[in-house]
Amino acid sequence: MMKTAKEVRNEFRRAGNSISQWAINNGYAPSLVYRVLSSEKLPERGKSHDIAVKLGIKDGVVSPERARAARLANMVMSTSEE
Repeated sequence: MMKTAKEVRNEFRRAGNSISQWAINNGYAPSLVYRVLSSEKLPERGKSHDIAVKLGIKDGVVSPERARAARLANMVMSTSEE
């Protein structure tokens, strides 16, 4: 069963986790994750689609190429912060 954006936000709140940190850890811009959670329409493609699938608000498959690119971007961001 798919979750609603409100349920996802509540799960983050209950666990004491930050949506921004989840975004960074998964290689996404926090603003894009917030946009996906705020939208009334589920995204159809691209990173927004992948975010919705990973958060459980949409059924689908995460693109392996985009997932790899997101991991690489996350690695680059974390090494540049050191």
